[in-house]
Amino acid sequence: MNIYVGNLSFKTTEAELRQTFEAFGTVSSASVITDRATGRSRGFGFVEMPNADEGQRAVEAMNGANLGGRDLTVNEARPRQPRQAGSPRA
Repeated sequence: MNIYVGNLSFKTTEAELRQTFEAFGTVSSASVITDRATGRSRGFGFVEMPNADEGQRAVEAMNGANLGGRDLTVNEARPRQPRQAGSPRA
């Protein structure tokens, strides 16, 4: 199960994110998304949990929970939409 974690503190590390979600089960990956230009956190990340039941428990428990002084927004990640290319020129 791929889980979206929003409203992260800009100081939250991938290790902290992983450790927080490991309380609910096995975490196969945890990533904090960073800005390409600055390398600074964009305030959200993703956690991958192979067991759907553990993932669902984590979503229910962590949505609205406080981490690093911020109330998290946690839900099942939606599939990434393909980017739209610019309109063709005539």
